[in-house]
Amino acid sequence: MPFDPILVAETRAWVKKAKADLRAARHDLSAIPPLFADAVFHCQQAVEKMLKGFLLWRGVPFRKTPSLEELGEQCLELDETLREIIDRAVPLTEYAWKFRYPGDPEEPSPEEAEEAIRTAASVAQAITSRLPQDVHQFQQE
Repeated sequence: MPFDPILVAETRAWVKKAKADLRAARHDLSAIPPLFADAVFHCQQAVEKMLKGFLLWRGVPFRKTPSLEELGEQCLELDETLREIIDRAVPLTEYAWKFRYPGDPEEPSPEEAEEAIRTAASVAQAITSRLPQDVHQFQQE
């Protein structure tokens, strides 16, 4: 039975944006000098968008929020096997604002940025494995 093409397109849009954020995070680390604050911001964004894509696919409405804890809890109601990866990702929430404004701490450490990328990549893999190929197989621009 084919999937609803509108639902596929909308979910694919979230996944595509999430993967672009993860790609941007990796690119930020290769900049000279590296852009650690931007990298962790993109990691938070990638996780947020992957979780929202998963919720959309499963028909669960969500608020316009950067809270990975709130979104993660909604995902866990659908799939408890995501608990370990969601628990690892929740601390990335603060990267939605931390390091983004003057007066805040200026930069995360290189190790913090690398760990954020590993976590975001793990979330992307976990969510992707729970979505049909129609949603996550596309060419990244």
